[in-house]
Amino acid sequence: MARSPRKSASNGDSTNLWVWLGLAVAVILLDQFSKTLILGFFQLGDSHTVTSFFNVVRVHNTGAAFSFLAGASGWQRWFFIGLGVAASGFIVWMLRRHPGQTLFCFAISMILGGALGNVIDRVIHGYVVDFIQVHYAGRYFPSFNLADSAITLGAICLVLDELRRVRKG
Repeated sequence: MARSPRKSASNGDSTNLWVWLGLAVAVILLDQFSKTLILGFFQLGDSHTVTSFFNVVRVHNTGAAFSFLAGASGWQRWFFIGLGVAASGFIVWMLRRHPGQTLFCFAISMILGGALGNVIDRVIHGYVVDFIQVHYAGRYFPSFNLADSAITLGAICLVLDELRRVRKG
């Protein structure tokens, strides 16, 4: 994905960087707060029906998206921590290079916050706490959390930003 050349650093760019990092921190705080509530009020496997298509549950995921590698022997915890830290470093670098590109920076800030929210879980618990369960007609989508939602929103916005950029080009 080609980006415009880096502009010279200015106070506006520096301020924008802090806004984007602040957004990522807000995502982390909301994610961790929601997971703390789930850990405090639900036992592993508990489920509370909210609507005909939505439950609040407590699930522990030692894998990645859709429980990828959940059955591995434990090495995946450190792999996903390392991957999350490396991706976060790259995202901060991208934010520094493109602080004025609003949709792009929003997208990667959401991804940054979500990635670090799940990294924190892996470091503290050894698994990610998932609690949002969506289902329809007896089919259940894998449980997820606010960090996963932020990553998904960020990915959607990243695609939209790229489509917008291509149209302009």
